[in-house]
Amino acid sequence: MDIMNTSITQGTTPTAPTTKDERTWAMLCHISTLAGFVIPFGNIAGPLVIWMIKKDEFPLVDDQGKEALNFQISMTIYVIASIILIFLLVGLPLLIGLGLFDLIVTVIAAINANDGVKYRYPLRIRFLG
Repeated sequence: MDIMNTSITQGTTPTAPTTKDERTWAMLCHISTLAGFVIPFGNIAGPLVIWMIKKDEFPLVDDQGKEALNFQISMTIYVIASIILIFLLVGLPLLIGLGLFDLIVTVIAAINANDGVKYRYPLRIRFLG
């Protein structure tokens, strides 16, 4: 029997039944990363605070908080590299592309977390478990 469910999209993993509160907090881990568009390093601080407070209470928040943090740390590294590449005239298009990519996958991750599905970001480096 194939262990992969063909109805699950790439980057997602089904989870055990969860409560509405657990799904809401998991979604907030992803949505809080949007603070990075307004506050420097808010993309890391937002999910870090939520994850630290709720990780022991909700397993989905523990998983999705780490996933959001890993992705946002990766994105920060990519943005720093793009800023350096501005001097070679390719950094600005990369920055715009990274911003759009970050926004799109964050919304997808938040929707999946709200549905109780563990989302796996593309292009993320795994720093936390």
